[in-house]
Amino acid sequence: MTLTKANLIGQVYKKHPTLTKAQATESVETFLALAKESLIGGEDLLLSGFGKFNVKDKKSRRGRNPQTGNELILEARRVVTFKPSGILRAKINK
Repeated sequence: MTLTKANLIGQVYKKHPTLTKAQATESVETFLALAKESLIGGEDLLLSGFGKFNVKDKKSRRGRNPQTGNELILEARRVVTFKPSGILRAKINK
């Protein structure tokens, strides 16, 4: 099963009975907005015990269309990578 934003809001709402559904939604939306702003600005996002999101610059490179075999140039771009923390990695591999 995939954890969706709606599922995440529901879990926050369940685990914090003093919050209304609207407050839980606002909390999740605020966190995601801050995370997006950080990554768009080229900053790393470090969540202790979870992992680190990095923005990396990729240079332009030669590639090819797998359907036609035609060569093309893939433009330079920025990508987000994720490296899980040792704690998370250990829990996943238990």
